[in-house]
Amino acid sequence: MSRTAWLAGTLAALAAGGLGYGAGHEGSPVPALVQQARTGFAHWLPGARPASPMPAQAPIKATGSVVYYRDPDGKPDYASEPKQTADGRDYRAVHASEDVRFDEPEEAEAMPDAGHGDMAMAQAKTPASARKVRFYRNPMGLPDTSPIPKKDSMGMDYLPVYEGEDTDDGTVTLSPGKVQRTGVRTEVAARRVLSMPVRAPGTIEEDERRISVIAMRTDAFIEKVEAVTTGDHVHKGQPLMRLFSPEMNAAAAQYLTGIGYEGARRRLENLGIPPEAIDEIERSRKVPATITWSAPRDGVVVERNVSDGMRAKSGDTLFKLVDHTRVWVLVDVTERDLASVAEGQTATVRARTFPDRTFTGTVTRIYPHLAMGTRTARLRIELPNLNGDLRPGMYGDVEIATGNAKPVVAVPDDAVIDTGTRQVVLLDKGEGRFEPRPVKLGARGDGYVEVREGIAAGDRVVTAANFLIDAESNLKAALQGLSEPKVEPGPQAAADGRAP
Repeated sequence: MSRTAWLAGTLAALAAGGLGYGAGHEGSPVPALVQQARTGFAHWLPGARPASPMPAQAPIKATGSVVYYRDPDGKPDYASEPKQTADGRDYRAVHASEDVRFDEPEEAEAMPDAGHGDMAMAQAKTPASARKVRFYRNPMGLPDTSPIPKKDSMGMDYLPVYEGEDTDDGTVTLSPGKVQRTGVRTEVAARRVLSMPVRAPGTIEEDERRISVIAMRTDAFIEKVEAVTTGDHVHKGQPLMRLFSPEMNAAAAQYLTGIGYEGARRRLENLGIPPEAIDEIERSRKVPATITWSAPRDGVVVERNVSDGMRAKSGDTLFKLVDHTRVWVLVDVTERDLASVAEGQTATVRARTFPDRTFTGTVTRIYPHLAMGTRTARLRIELPNLNGDLRPGMYGDVEIATGNAKPVVAVPDDAVIDTGTRQVVLLDKGEGRFEPRPVKLGARGDGYVEVREGIAAGDRVVTAANFLIDAESNLKAALQGLSEPKVEPGPQAAADGRAP
């Protein structure tokens, strides 16, 4: 490339840039200025022919009535009536076709890969761009509207509400494109059996009805203790010790003489002598030197307070036996969960010693008093323990199955919008139409909540992006019955025939 050609190209580029800058401030078409620059410097290029002038693109003409007036320098300052800046310049009129919209026309959304020209044609064809702005609402869904564009305290622009977007029955209409972009998901309300188990820690304890205590009802001397120690498992009738008691021997002699037969046997029983020993006295017709004391039931020896040759006084506890084939689990549940628990419900216990095993029992007792310090109520669960794996003192995690076995109309928890004073779900009526529906809720469980009033089985509700729909479509205004603000028409609006 020659030095002359390089110099000509550089000058052409500088001129085009300067003209483009001026065009941006004066409003003249930039392509036309570039073409002028190319034509003006074409004769500097050796052998080059003058470029053909490009046809100038006519600016798109604004249509529709004047919506509002904005600052000529593009500052966020608007007015509903004609206005001038401090230096005397008029505010620029913004027509309906020029107003910024956050809801793109359906034709434009349907052509995501179209070129700029095709996109402009699609936007020009849609009548939505010429819809009239009714008012502007708070972008956070607060009950605040404005007849003109404005910003909230965080600098966010108020959103325009066009004619036909809100209906008198509270139904909100969104374009399919907006529904798709916000990730709206729906689910059909159906009848389900809701189960919300009550979970609480518990402690395994002995069954109070399966405890036996061997105590003396008269003074006695322990002759011999069998080889039974604490922790041993004994069976009913198994000998535990042999003892001598003068009072017992006197009662046995009276029984054998036949004087007052029934009364003499009753005296032996009142002294606590085992039935096996009484039967042996009757069979042998002899007063034994010592009496063999046997276990009254199957169980584990948890206490032994006796030794050979010791003297046992009346009332002393010598042995304590406990049957562990059935155990209790004592559980403390919160006051809030108490209403959903009833006697007879099934409970599952997982002992922390056996995390991979479950034990099934039944709630047999709800104790009548609350613990004042913890505000909890105590429950008693009975469990079979034939192998003796569950030991008193163990901790267990208890899960009590609650709820009604009858199916009820239920929706996912995410479908409910809780305003604090009421609960609402968004009903999907099809074709981008959503209706807020107040509901009355019931039991919860498994991620669903019972709906007692408001919707029926088969209705489709919004489960995701319902809060976005709430903010985007002025749902709170529909719920609270806000009316459209009354705007006094300005001079220009009156001249254009617009009514608020």
